Amino acid sequence: MTFQTLEHLIEAFRQRRPIRAGSLIITVYGDAIAPRGGTVWLGSLIKLLAPLGLNERLVRTSVFRLVKDRWLSVEPVGRRSNYSLTDSGRRRFEKAGKRIYAERNPAWDGRWTLALLNQLSPEQRQEMRQELTWQGFGSLSSTAMLHPQIPPSEMRAILQEYAYQDEVIVLDQLAEDSTTTRAMRRQVRESWDLDRLSQSYRHFLEQYTPLGQEIERLGAPPPAESFLLRTLMMHEYRRIMLRDPELPEALLPDHWEGKAARELAANIYQGIWRATERHLETVLECAGAELPAPDRHFYQRYGGLP
Repeated sequence: MTFQTLEHLIEAFRQRRPIRAGSLIITVYGDAIAPRGGTVWLGSLIKLLAPLGLNERLVRTSVFRLVKDRWLSVEPVGRRSNYSLTDSGRRRFEKAGKRIYAERNPAWDGRWTLALLNQLSPEQRQEMRQELTWQGFGSLSSTAMLHPQIPPSEMRAILQEYAYQDEVIVLDQLAEDSTTTRAMRRQVRESWDLDRLSQSYRHFLEQYTPLGQEIERLGAPPPAESFLLRTLMMHEYRRIMLRDPELPEALLPDHWEGKAARELAANIYQGIWRATERHLETVLECAGAELPAPDRHFYQRYGGLP
């Protein structure tokens, strides 16, 4: 079987400059390693990523930075070293995974969450704005951010993590009658860059629709190629999805590309996950222990893996 589109995709990634290895490693940990316990021997991670053009030195340097940034922790086992997700890194993956692997956007009850950052120092405010943007909030002003979906428990957890429970004012408002007004639609356009997001989704569809068609025609690529496809696809999709506030359908433009991109990612993922897992079992190692099988949450991705 020849998957020419995949070969072009892999070669295009290898030619990128710079290759942001740290970001790709985060994708691999979240998509492939976290479901298997979150710990691997560094040497096997180097071997896993070599076909994407990441040499040993680049992987080692990137992993060391992820340790410094508290995404990963290191544990020597004899002459080898295992690298594991930290508790905070695991929590971030769990939060992101709920959105990335969801079968559909969550239902919306018309409630908006408003976070007021006036009481934070400029440095704290910048830190909180970055975190809330990562969580899908849009900006009303430099001190006010808005979200239509975040559960109150998640908002409390964010503030507790930064110890800002007494510094950030959080207001919840049920405003069903105003969700589709012209003023609200204009505000959505100003608070979230939907045009840029739409363009990113279109690019994703252009890249991966031909691959979805090839898989329908030929079946899954061999295990090693399936891993490369799943990794590159989820790397691209994750970067787009985590900028998507998952606005209610009533506030989105007509024919929103995000819906088609989710369906495409789910279809490809469901078509190649078995082959990918066979490759992971062959390459990944955990020094001093067996690599665990995927946990039950893995099999619930995209509404259930067939």
